[in-house]
Amino acid sequence: MRSQATSAFVNPTNIGAVGARADDSAADLKRFLSFAIGEDQYGIDIMAVREIKGWSQVTHLPRQPDYVRGVINLRGVMVPIIDLRCRFGGGPTDATPVHVVIVVQVDSQMVGLLADRVSDIVSFEDAQIQPVPRVTRESRCEFLSGLVTVDAAMIALVDLPTLLSLSANDTENPAAAEQAADASMRAGRK
Repeated sequence: MRSQATSAFVNPTNIGAVGARADDSAADLKRFLSFAIGEDQYGIDIMAVREIKGWSQVTHLPRQPDYVRGVINLRGVMVPIIDLRCRFGGGPTDATPVHVVIVVQVDSQMVGLLADRVSDIVSFEDAQIQPVPRVTRESRCEFLSGLVTVDAAMIALVDLPTLLSLSANDTENPAAAEQAADASMRAGRK
């Protein structure tokens, strides 16, 4: 999948004689790694991605939320693995070797995100991002920062700091979740 606005990869026809892009607005594009959970498409900021690896067994830890699958040792760093299907309310993933773990860094924390597959790198302008509609007061989409349509596919953009900071109790308390989402959005604008 490629963005209609531009590709995430540099097209040689857009490079000027001195190596500058012919389209100066290309520097203002957002770049996200898109991935799938079932038929649903999600995206995370490409700058947060550190590694993409195949699924491997994890070491389970006691008394963790259902969506925390355990930890892996990634070159000496203990990385917790979050099952995104479960975190998004779809039940636990029956992980197989075809599933992927997207290792991201949020602040100083490395976290692995379990997904079905990685789709592509997409680029789009800020103006293309639409707000997530809030259908009911109980909507639990506080970890989504917006929606964008790329090549006729809708991609839900994941706000990683909010996703990782909300506990299971926060998602059951819409007022607390809304406050966390508002704080995250304010921090993102600075």
